[in-house]
This record gives sequence, structure tokens and C-alpha cells, in this order.
Amino acid sequence: MNNFPKVHLHAKKDRAVRLFHPWIFSGAIQNVEGNPAEGDIVEIYSQENEYLATGHFHEGSIKVRIFSFSKTDCSENFWIEKFKKAYENRKRIGLVDNASTNVYRLIHAEGDGLPGLIIDIYDTVAVIQTHTIGMHNQKANFVNALKEIYGSKLEAIFDKSSETMSKQSAKTIENGFLFGHLEETIITENDIKFYVNWVEGQKTGFFIDQRENRKLLLNYSKNKKVLNTFSYSGAFSMYSLVGGATEVHSVDSSKRAVELAVRNAELNNHSSNHQFFKEDAFDFLKKSEELYDIVILDPPAFAKHLSSVDKAMIGYRNLNTDGIKRVAPGGLLFTFSCSQVIDKILFRKVVFQAAAQSRRNVRILYQLSQGPDHAISLYHPEGEYLKGLVLQID
Repeated sequence: MNNFPKVHLHAKKDRAVRLFHPWIFSGAIQNVEGNPAEGDIVEIYSQENEYLATGHFHEGSIKVRIFSFSKTDCSENFWIEKFKKAYENRKRIGLVDNASTNVYRLIHAEGDGLPGLIIDIYDTVAVIQTHTIGMHNQKANFVNALKEIYGSKLEAIFDKSSETMSKQSAKTIENGFLFGHLEETIITENDIKFYVNWVEGQKTGFFIDQRENRKLLLNYSKNKKVLNTFSYSGAFSMYSLVGGATEVHSVDSSKRAVELAVRNAELNNHSSNHQFFKEDAFDFLKKSEELYDIVILDPPAFAKHLSSVDKAMIGYRNLNTDGIKRVAPGGLLFTFSCSQVIDKILFRKVVFQAAAQSRRNVRILYQLSQGPDHAISLYHPEGEYLKGLVLQID
């Protein structure tokens, strides 16, 4: 067993750890034995020297991110077993060897007991994003674990961590292939096809977390006119088209998004009733006078830190106010926030404010979240980052 540095907690500051919360804040720490560097593995102890957990040591307000509540040597086998458990969980919910869907999240940070680590599977390719130097230091173990689980089915592993690490760490990190080489493929999600490029695309290449919400949209799209804002590669748009929408307008300011959405419409044989507007979504909503049966508001995170919450709330309120104006009487609004620091109560409050300004009758039909492969630990509610509402507006 390795002799890891020890982090001792103040008296009465160990309750959260005993309740399996995976973060240790700086104020809870009494002293540190040893001299751990950024990303080093440490063990957590109570003031009475009782072992509590093992995690990665970091600078900042969150000093330790816990990945085990049992003593471990953190050998290669430890990480392989963690990955196997995550894989079995995806198999249980029907995402492994699924003929209709070959894209899913294998590792979802705290939801899988691995804070700071995201791994998405795109058919035969695994894309890794580390958010901490501690997890980044374990890349070799992750490669071995993925090879053991997927064997010959695995064509490539791509590390896309440079944009998710801290600014200081990112200076020395470059994205690149850890195994094999494949830059783009066609994936299938609920029998709908999409081009995905993890090298050039946003996040790991595709927004997998909205899979179930897109499927819900498909069920409401028949004979509807649909507006999809912040559309990126047009995933919501494709679902609407396949669901029988008569006309779909996609809006995004990115040239790359235009190209992907147009290619995806061609791939699914729906170019004739799909139109893309390369424009800022806020500007489009303000100047448009068209009404739509369904409007989708799926913006990027407006707030990544608590200091940005107030500004983000104004942004969400303005966006939803303008979005509601574009909904035809009796139509639907699919509205989302992926800002982790905006919880679902705050999000619902800001949508309420926007609805009240419209002075229209508004009903909640669905309250939405991320898909089951983006698991939320019951002990870590902060993991519920995606919030959504489906509103019927008269």
C-alpha cells in the first residue's frame, strides 16, 4: 500500500465526507502531512486520525476531489475496476451494443465516482476530457482500462482536455490521440444519423446529454413549424424533421455549426424543409416576426462561476422573454440551462419572470434533465447541471 500524504479535517468538518460528498473545501482542512503537489493523491482523515477517503489534491477552494471512500493503492487495476463498473451501469440501461444508439457517456465525473473526468463513446472512438490535473496524470491507466473493456472494437482514443483544464495547466497540455487515429465518424442516436468530429467540434464533439429530450421533441413535431436556436450541429432540428415537422429553422452564429447542420440534414434526407440562419440567436429572436409551433432555447452555459449568477439570470430572462414571443398560441417552448451554478429552482424562477412579462397563459408539461448516462450521485446534487422545461403557451 502506498504511503500517500494525509489531509486531516477539523473537528465537526467531516460530516459531508461521511455522507459521501466528494469535495473537501479548504476551510475544512486542519493540517496536511507531507507536501502534496497539484494533482497528487492524498488520503483524508478525521481529527481523530480515522481514515475517511482518498482523492486528488488541488489548489483552489475545493482542495480535494474524492474518488474512493475505501482505502486503495490506486494501482492500474483500481482504475480498470472503476471503468468496468461504469461500463456495466451503461449496459444495464441499454446503451451498450444498442443497434439504434451507438453514442453514450461512459464516465460522468462525480456521477461515476471519478471527479474531474469525462469520457464519451462515439461508436468505436473514446473521447477523454479531464478537468483536473489529478485525473490528467492518470491518462495511461485510462487508456489501458478502455482497451481492456472494448478490445478490438476500439479504433481510437482522443484526449480533448486542453479547453477543460485550468488556464495554468492548459498551457502545457495539447489535445491529441492516445491510441489510433480517427477524426470523424457517423454516429447513430435513436436511429438518426449525425456527423461527429471530436477534433474540431464543441465539447467532445456532440451534446449527448440531450438525447432523451430530443426524443421527446420528436414526438411533438409532426406537422409543426420549429425554431431551434443555438442549434450547433442541428441535433434538435434533425429530430424535429424526422418526427414530421413541415419546416425547421436552425440558428447559430458559428460557421462550423452551419456546415455540420447542413451536412446532417443531407445525411438524413431532410434538406428541403430545413433552413439555417448563421446569426446570433438573441439578434434573430429580437428581429424575427415569425411565429412557430415549437421553439427550442438551448444556449451554452451563461454562468460557470457563482460570481456570474446575477448576470446569467438576466441573460436567461431576456432569452426566454424573446423566445416566448415567437411561440404561436397553443405552441410549445423547450427551454434549457446547462449552467451548473444555476439550480433548477433558480432556472424555473427566471422562466417564470419571462412568462409573467408575456402576460400569456403558460403551463409546464415536462421538467427535464440530462440523460441517465450522465448520472447524478445522490450525494452530489451539484451534478444535476442540465435543467429543462417544456411549456405550453396559449
